[in-house]
Amino acid sequence: MKKVSFLFSASAPIMGLSAIAAPALAQDVVFKPIVEARLRYETVDQAGPAPLSSSRDAHSVTMRLRAGGEVSKGPWAFLAEAEGTLAIDEDYNSGVNGKTLYPIVADPETVEANRVQIQYRTKPLIVTVGRQRINLDDQRFVGSVAWRQNEQTFDAVRIEYMGIKNLKVDLSYAIAARTIWGMDGGKFGSANRPTDIKGDDVFANISYKTKLGTLTGFAYLVDEDEAVAALRRNSSQTYGVRFTGAQPLAKKVKLSYLASYARQSDHATNPVDYSADFVTAELGLDIAAFKLTAGYELLGSDAGATGIAGGFAFQTPFATLHKFNGWADKFLTTPGTGIQDYYAGVAYTVPKVGKVGPLVASFIYHRFSSDRLSIHYGDEYDAQVTLKLNKHLSALVKYADYDRKGIASYTGDADTRKFWAQIDYAL
Repeated sequence: MKKVSFLFSASAPIMGLSAIAAPALAQDVVFKPIVEARLRYETVDQAGPAPLSSSRDAHSVTMRLRAGGEVSKGPWAFLAEAEGTLAIDEDYNSGVNGKTLYPIVADPETVEANRVQIQYRTKPLIVTVGRQRINLDDQRFVGSVAWRQNEQTFDAVRIEYMGIKNLKVDLSYAIAARTIWGMDGGKFGSANRPTDIKGDDVFANISYKTKLGTLTGFAYLVDEDEAVAALRRNSSQTYGVRFTGAQPLAKKVKLSYLASYARQSDHATNPVDYSADFVTAELGLDIAAFKLTAGYELLGSDAGATGIAGGFAFQTPFATLHKFNGWADKFLTTPGTGIQDYYAGVAYTVPKVGKVGPLVASFIYHRFSSDRLSIHYGDEYDAQVTLKLNKHLSALVKYADYDRKGIASYTGDADTRKFWAQIDYAL
C-alpha cells in the first residue's frame, strides 16, 4: 500500500499543510490510500427436491470496489473505507433481490460504509473503535467473510494487548454486525437476512505461544437484540480451547497440527434451551511443494433441546463460513441433527510460471453426515487454482461439486455444482 507523508508547517499556504519528500523534522502525518477491486463470475447448477428441481441455473457477474484511506500520526490513525458491489449480470438470487427461481449467489448489489474507525496503536497495545474488521484465529467463530463481495464488519470496541512475552489478549464488544446482505437486507420479507444485526456481543480470545504451538482459550457471547425468533436463536455462549502448531521433520518436510474443543449453550434472548459440542482435529504434512491435509469437524446436536422441534445444533453465525464444510455452502446453518465433516486434501505450489507466480492448485474431498442420526448428507469435491499475476493482480478459478446422499426432507441436500472465475486488484 502506497504512503504519502505530510508535515504541518507554519509557512504552508492556506491549509497549513505541505507535502515533503525529505525526512520530516517533526512527526509526519501519513496517508495510506485504499483501492481494491474484484471482478467475479459465478455460476450455480442446482437440482433436487421441488421447488429446486424447477429452478434455473444462476449466472452472476459482479464487480466489487473498495476505496478510502487511512490518515495516521504517531500512534493515532483514522480509517474510512466505502464498499460497493455492482451486478453486471443479475441472473441469480442474491438473497434479497426477489429472484427466487434462481439458486442463491450471496452477493447483492450495495453501496455502504464498510469501515470507519479510530485506532490507537503501540507495540504492546492496540485499541480500535468504530466499524471494523474482526478476524479471530482461523475465523471459525468470528470473521469478516472475505470470500463474499460484501464484507462482514462490526460496530465495536476492540482491545489487543501484547505487553507480556508470548501472550496476547484480544477483547471485543460489538453492538452490531454489518452483514453481507448489504443495504437491501430483508427488503423482500426475509427477516433472516438483515442488513445489520444489533446486540451485545463479547468476543474474548487469549493466546499463548509455546515451542510446540499456540494455545488459545476463547469465550464468545452472542446476544442478538432482534424481534425475529430465528435470529434470536443465534444468541449463545461458547467457551473453548484451541491448539495449533507446526514442527519440521526433515529438510523440506513439516508437520502441522490443529485441535479444538468448545461447548455452546443458549444465552440471553435465545428462546431455545440447548447445549452442544464442537470438535475439530487436523493434520497437515508439507513435503517440498506438496501439502497433504486430513481432518475432522463436528458441530454437535442436542436432541433434547426445548423450544424447537427435532433438536438444535451448534451454530457459528459470525464465522467466515465459506472456509468450512465445503465451498458449495450447503451447511452455512448447521442442520438440527448436527454435522460431521471428514475431509482430506492435497495442494501443490509452483513458485514461478514464466514471469508470474506463485501458482497454487488444491483439491479437497468432504464426506458429510449427521451427528446423531444415520444420515449421510452427501459428498463434496472442491478444486481451486490461484495465480499471482503481478504485485497488484491475482487470478482464481474454483469449482465445487456437492452430491446429495441424505433424506429428501433435509432442505440443504440438493445436488449442486458451482464454478467461479475471479480477478483481484489491490493497490
